[in-house]
Amino acid sequence: MNRDNLPIEHFFFTEPNLEKILENLDVVRQQIHPVIPDEELNVEQNFPSVCLVGLGRCGSNIALEVATLVYNARTSYLHEVEYHEKQTQESDLKSLNWIRKKFSIDKKSSSTPLFLIEPIVMLGDLDKDIEGRIRFSSQTGRAQFLEAYRKLQIMDLSEVHAGGAGNAPILGQYLAKIILNKDTSSFRNDSWRHMHSYLVDSCGIKANQSRLYFYIFSAGGGTGSGMASEFGLAQQFSYLSKTFDYRAELNKAVDKRHSFVFEPIFTSGICILPNISGKDIDISEALHINAGRLLTKYVSEEWDFSYNEERDNDEDPENVMQRIRPWNSMMLISNDIMRYAEEEDGNDVEDIDVNTMEKYANQYISQQIFNILTAQAVTTDYDEDYFRRAGIDIAETIRLDANDLFMSLAGPVAVAYAESVVRKKGPMSEVDIDDLFCRSIELPHFNDDTSAIEGISVLPVESDRYRNCIQDFRKSQYDSSKLNNLHFFKNCSSIVSIISVPRDFKLSFTAMNRLKVQLNRLFPNTTLKRYALVIGASANLSLTTLIAKSPCLSDDFLTLMVSYMKRCFARDEYRYNDDIDKAIIGFIQSDVFNEEEVEKYFLEYENPAKILDTNWYAIKPMYEKKYRELIEDSERFVSINDIRLDMKNVKNAIKYLREIYRHRISKTNMLSLN
Repeated sequence: MNRDNLPIEHFFFTEPNLEKILENLDVVRQQIHPVIPDEELNVEQNFPSVCLVGLGRCGSNIALEVATLVYNARTSYLHEVEYHEKQTQESDLKSLNWIRKKFSIDKKSSSTPLFLIEPIVMLGDLDKDIEGRIRFSSQTGRAQFLEAYRKLQIMDLSEVHAGGAGNAPILGQYLAKIILNKDTSSFRNDSWRHMHSYLVDSCGIKANQSRLYFYIFSAGGGTGSGMASEFGLAQQFSYLSKTFDYRAELNKAVDKRHSFVFEPIFTSGICILPNISGKDIDISEALHINAGRLLTKYVSEEWDFSYNEERDNDEDPENVMQRIRPWNSMMLISNDIMRYAEEEDGNDVEDIDVNTMEKYANQYISQQIFNILTAQAVTTDYDEDYFRRAGIDIAETIRLDANDLFMSLAGPVAVAYAESVVRKKGPMSEVDIDDLFCRSIELPHFNDDTSAIEGISVLPVESDRYRNCIQDFRKSQYDSSKLNNLHFFKNCSSIVSIISVPRDFKLSFTAMNRLKVQLNRLFPNTTLKRYALVIGASANLSLTTLIAKSPCLSDDFLTLMVSYMKRCFARDEYRYNDDIDKAIIGFIQSDVFNEEEVEKYFLEYENPAKILDTNWYAIKPMYEKKYRELIEDSERFVSINDIRLDMKNVKNAIKYLREIYRHRISKTNMLSLN
C-alpha cells in the first residue's frame, strides 16, 4: 500500500527496508538467546511462537507474573531431569549441560514437575521508572529471575513521555500514537528500534517465527487502556499493509526466504475490567468510564471490520486499512473475581488487603495464559529432549496453532477455568468431568486441593441470580435447560476448550465425550467448537474454555458501555436519568434499528472533559505541542480531536450488540430420497 495515501488516522511508522528489519531482528535474537560456545550449536535460533506484551502498571505486573511462572516451571523440569539422570547414573550429560547453557538456569529443588515454553515478554509503561520498579522489587528471587529470563524485554519510552496518562485513556492513546508514528531511527534509545522491528515491522515474515501476541492491560486505567489498542492497531496495520502489497521486490538483493509470506498471526487483548458490583462501588467512577470507552471502541471497530455491509469496496486496500481493529479477539477478566472468591470462601472481602487481592487476580489471569500457551506450543518451543525424557507421546497431543485461534476466536471472549487433582497411577474414573465442568463456570472460588482460583472470568448476569442458576444446575444433575437460556451461553458463536492432563494420566474417551456433551448442551447455538489436549504441561487435570462474542451481552459489559456513553456523549437533558439506559436496551432488542433515534440522545463527539474536568482544556494544547516537536512533518500531525470517539462508534457498537443478540444457527435436517 502506498505510504503517501495512508488514512489520516493511521500514520504508523513501519520500517520499509527489509535488510534493516532483519538486522534489528538479529539484535533481538542475540539478546533473548544466550551465546553458546559450542560451535555445533551456533545455529540461528527461532523466536518463540508466543509474545506477551504487558502495558501499564497492571499489564506489566501480570506479564511479569506469567514469565515468573514459566521460569519456575522450567527450573522444576530441569531439576527433575537432573534427579532422574543421577538415579539412573547416566554417563552422558551432554544434553543436560546444553539445556543449562541455553537457558542459564541454576539447579533449584521443586516438587512439582512442570514444563512450559518460554514466551518473549515485553513490558511497557509511560512511567519512566518501570525498569526500576521491576528490577528493585523485593520479591524473593526477583534479581535472579531477571538475570536468568533473557526473553524479558523492557520498553523504555520515557524520552517521549516520562509521566503517565493521568488516568485518561485518550491521553494514553495519543502518547502511544506519538511513539508509534515517530521514525524509530530518530529515537535516542536504540533498543526501541530493535523491539519495534520485532513487534511491528516483522510480524508475519519468515524471519520472525512468533505468531501469537497477547496484549495484557487494565481497562480502567489510562496508560494500559489507551496504549494497548494503539499498539495492537500499529501491528495490524503493518501486517495488513504487507498482505495487500502484491509487488515483488525483484531488484533488492534480499534473501527471499525472509520475505513476507502470508502466515496468519493471532493477536488478543487480555483486558482486566474494574470492580463493578458491590455495596461500596459507585458506577460513575472514572475507571468504569475508562473501561466503557475501551469496550465501545473495540466492538465498534470489530463491527466495522467484520460485519459492516455498508462499506464501499472490500477489495480496496485503503478501505480495509481504515477499518482495522487492534486484535482478533479481546479476553475479558473482571477484577470482581477476587471479591467473589473471598465471599465463596466464607470471608469478608473487606478483610483482604489490596496487594493480596491484586496478587490473587494476577494468579487467575496467569493460569489462563499458561493454558492458552501450552495449547498452541510447537515442538520447536521445547528443548529437544523434553518429550522423550518426560515420557510423552507427541502424537497424543492435539494442539491449536495461530490459524486455529484466528478462525475460532473473534470479538469479546470470556474464560471458564477449573482443575482437579488426579492420582499418579489412579484409574481414569476418579475424575468427575461433570463436576470439573460445573466448577469452571461457577462464580470464582478457591480450589482447596490445588490453591488455584476457578470459575468464570465475567459473570453472565447479576451474581445472586447466577449463583442460584448454578445451584439449580447441580441439583438437576447438570441439566442445562435453564442455564443455557442466558444470553451469555445461548448467543455464543464459538468456543475453544483446552484440556491439560498430567503426563501419567490417560483421559478416557468416555470422559472426553461427556465433556463434549456438556458443552453442546450449555451452548446450544454455537457454530464452532474446538478442542485442544495438552499432555505433560500440568500437574493437575485442568479445563479452560474460551467463550467468544456472547460476553458482550453480559450485565457487566453493558453496564460499563452505557455508563461511558451517558457520561461522555449524552446531551445534558439525558445525563441524569435512566432514559439512555432504557433506550440502549430498546435499540438492541428492537427488530429495526432506527439510527436517527440515537442522535436524539447523544452529541456528535465524546467529551473527555467530563472525566478530566477543566484540566482537559489545559492538557490538550500541551500534548499536541509535544506531537509537533517530536514529529516535525506537519502533514503527519494528528490532533487529539482526531482520535475522539464519535457517534458513529456508538452506532456501530449498538449494531454489534444487535448482531450477537440475534445469533442463531439453523439445525440441519436429514434429507432422503427414499
